[in-house]
Amino acid sequence: MTPVWRYGRPALVLLLAGLAVGVPLWLVAVTSAKPQAEAIDPNLDLPRHWQPAANYADTLAEGEMLRGFLNSLLVVAPSVILVLLLGAGAAWVFARRKSKLVSAAYALCISGLLLPPAVITIVMELRQLGLAGTRPGMIAVYTGMYLSTSIFFMTGFIRAIPTELEEAARMDGATPWRIFWRIVLPLLRPVIATATIMVMLYAWSDVFYAFFVLGGGDRATLPLNLYQVASAQLYLNNWHLVFAYVVVMSLPMVAVFLVGQRKIVSGITSGAVK
Repeated sequence: MTPVWRYGRPALVLLLAGLAVGVPLWLVAVTSAKPQAEAIDPNLDLPRHWQPAANYADTLAEGEMLRGFLNSLLVVAPSVILVLLLGAGAAWVFARRKSKLVSAAYALCISGLLLPPAVITIVMELRQLGLAGTRPGMIAVYTGMYLSTSIFFMTGFIRAIPTELEEAARMDGATPWRIFWRIVLPLLRPVIATATIMVMLYAWSDVFYAFFVLGGGDRATLPLNLYQVASAQLYLNNWHLVFAYVVVMSLPMVAVFLVGQRKIVSGITSGAVK
């Protein structure tokens, strides 16, 4: 392998990845700052007339973003907490106990990674339980969908933790509940940060399952609210408002990613020092 190709191949991969991610981001950003006449046909050109402040103000006023943000927060935050707590507890059991029954339960729990959830079945079950069109029903759906991923990652991480830490705590008289909260859960900070980012990213941007479970109205989340206002022709040919909505909707996830990324680094560093 020639030196040029050896050093040029990583640069080529980075260039292609940058184009694949950067071009759509650039399109959204520049279109959100254009007036309606320039945004009718979205392109990569810079705006001839910049009006980002007016576009974002119109989006916040007409798109009912504050209500959508609150609905998303009331659904996504409890879902993430349940996924993390239930996943950590189940992963601790799967990682420490060895039996055929536990292995079968673990295989059943992570089967959700391969089997796609059936929308019709989910909606029918929620109707039978009286949870269709409610936030608790949406929280239950998100928790069930992403619990398999959480259990899979956390089980592998806990298996790498020395059992001597837990045995020492037991010798000191610590109960299993105390061991879980004081020893196991703090050591899971890196994988918890990763799972939080993954679950929030998918749940925050979901419109498919929210459409069937919540059905819109006053309980519509941010993506579902965007779909509704676009379908109601409020944003017809107003691509500058659509992309401004997308930018504002993505800001919380960008903040979560930045904070979570630092948590991952700090968690790994503190674990190495200890």
